[in-house]
Amino acid sequence: MPLPGRMVPWALILLAGGVLTMVTATTRPALDDAARQFIADHEARLRPLEHQVGLAWWNANVSGKDEDFARKEELQNQLDAALADTGRFGELKKLRFGKIEDETLKRQIEVLYLQYLEKQVDPELLRKINAKANAVEKAFNVFRAKVDGQELADSEVRKILKESTDSARRQAVWEASKRVGAEVEADLRELVALRNEAARRLGFADYHKMMLFLSEQDQVRLFNLFDELDELTREPFRQVKGEIDAKLCSLYGLSHEQLRPWHLHDPFFQEPADIFDYKLDPVYAKADILALCRQFFGGIGLPVDEVLARSDLYEKPGKSPHAFCIDIDREGDVRVLANIVPNEYWMATMLHELGHAVYSSKTIPNRMPYVLRTEAHILTTEGVAMLFEKFSKSAAWLEKMGVTVDDPAAFDAAGRRMLRHQLLIFSRWCQVMLRFERAMYEHPDQDLNKLWWDLVEKYQMVRRPDGRSAPDYASKIHICSAPVYYHNYMMGQLFASQVHHTLSREVLRCAPSQANYVGKHSVGQFLRERVFAPGRSLNWNALTKHATGEELNAKAFAADFGGN
Repeated sequence: MPLPGRMVPWALILLAGGVLTMVTATTRPALDDAARQFIADHEARLRPLEHQVGLAWWNANVSGKDEDFARKEELQNQLDAALADTGRFGELKKLRFGKIEDETLKRQIEVLYLQYLEKQVDPELLRKINAKANAVEKAFNVFRAKVDGQELADSEVRKILKESTDSARRQAVWEASKRVGAEVEADLRELVALRNEAARRLGFADYHKMMLFLSEQDQVRLFNLFDELDELTREPFRQVKGEIDAKLCSLYGLSHEQLRPWHLHDPFFQEPADIFDYKLDPVYAKADILALCRQFFGGIGLPVDEVLARSDLYEKPGKSPHAFCIDIDREGDVRVLANIVPNEYWMATMLHELGHAVYSSKTIPNRMPYVLRTEAHILTTEGVAMLFEKFSKSAAWLEKMGVTVDDPAAFDAAGRRMLRHQLLIFSRWCQVMLRFERAMYEHPDQDLNKLWWDLVEKYQMVRRPDGRSAPDYASKIHICSAPVYYHNYMMGQLFASQVHHTLSREVLRCAPSQANYVGKHSVGQFLRERVFAPGRSLNWNALTKHATGEELNAKAFAADFGGN
C-alpha cells in the first residue's frame, strides 16, 4: 500500500510484493536470525564511523576552523556512503517487510530502514548536499553582526534588543543580525533544490514530506494538530501581544502603527519581550549558573558533572554562537556547547541543554541495543529539555536552591506572566516555521521573503518592515541546518506539559503550578523508568502513552497557559 505522502512507482510495489512472497516461504526464526546478523554487521561497520562523525561535528562547531569543517564533511560523506549501499538496503527491505517475531529486533530493523532509506540516492548527490550544508553551517558559525564597524556577539545583539530605547540603534542592530541571511541565501536555495531532488528520487513529493515520513510522522495529522493549536492560542496570544505592544509603545514613545520587528526583544520574536516591571536578570548576575545546574540535577538523581567536564561553555571566536547537546558515542560521552552569560536566558538555556544530556546514553540502560540506545524521538528529548528550563523563572526553585531573591512574590508574578507569554509566543512562532518550510519545499521558486513576512504577520501579529526586501527567512539557522525540525519543539512542549502534569499528580501529589523538583529523587526515578528507559524501542506516541497514560494531546498545555 502507498506510504503516507509518497508517490510510489509500480516497480516498488511489485518489488514489495515479491519480497512479501519470498518472506512467506521463510520461517520466522530464520528471519529473526537474519535480522540479528544484519544488525551485528551494521554495528561493526557503522558504529565506529558514527562515533568519528560525532567528534568531528563537535570539533568543527567549537573551533570554526576550515580543516575541522573539512574533516566533518569527509566523515559525513563516508557515513552516507555506507548507508547508501544498495545491496545492504535490499537485505534490510526484505527484513522490514517480513514477519519478525522478536519485537525488539523488529523495532531495530524499522529504525535502520528509516536511517538507510534517506541515503538511497546517488552518492554524488549526497556529497553535494553535505558540502552545501557544511558551507551554510560554517557561515553561521563565523558570522557576527557588524554595526558601525564593530562586531557584536550574539549575546550583545540580544542585550541591545533587550535594553536599548534608541529605535535607530535597535533597527541597525536588528538589520545587522539578519545579514547572515543574505550571505547564505544562494546556498540555501541550492540546498533546498538538492534536498528536493533527493526526496523525489526516493518517491516522495518533496523533502518536507520525506523528512516527516522518516520521523514517523504524518503531514496531514501534523497540520491538523497545528490547526487545533492555532485555534487554541489565537485569542490568548492576541491579548498577550496587545500587552506587549502597549508597553513597547510607552517605552519607546511610539504609536502602535510605528512598531516594527526591531522593537521586540528577540530577533525572531520567539522569546518573550522583557516588559515586566520586575526584572529576573539581576538575580542571576551574581549566581553561579553551573553550580546551580550541578546541584539541581544531582539533587534529583540525574548528575551532570561528567557532562559539564566534557563541555565547552563560554564564548570565543569561531565557535558556534548557539547552544546544543550531543551524545558522541551512545556510551555516555555526552557534551554541551554553550556561550554562557550570567542572566536568566542562559540559566534557562543550560537547564534545557542539560535536560537533553540526562536523556541520553547516560541514563538509557546499556542493555538497550545500540540502535535503540537513544531518545524515542526529537520531540521527546525537546520535551524533557523544556520540562526543566521553566524553573529559571521560579522564585521557589531559586530559594530551594539556596539563592536569595529580594522580593519572591514579585519575582514569581513576573516569572508566571513571562512563562505564559513564552508558551503562547513560542507556539505562534512554531506555526510560522512549520508552515514556511512546508511551502518552501513545495514551491521553492516563489517569493520566499514575502511568504515569510505573510506568515509572521498572520501568526505572530508582527508588522513587516516597510519596503524591506531581504532574505530574512534565511537568517534562521534551523531552516538551513536543521530542516523540518522546528515543529518538534512545539510538540515537545505538549509532551513537557503532559509529563509535568503526570509527575505532579502521581509522584509529587500536588497541583502542577505548585510542583518543585528540587531534591526529589522520585522525579529522577520517574523520568528514568517512564521516559528514558525505553530508549527508541517505542515510537514517540507510544512513549507518551507509556509515560503519561495518554497519547500526545494539548490538554495539559492549554491548562498551563490558561492562567494569568
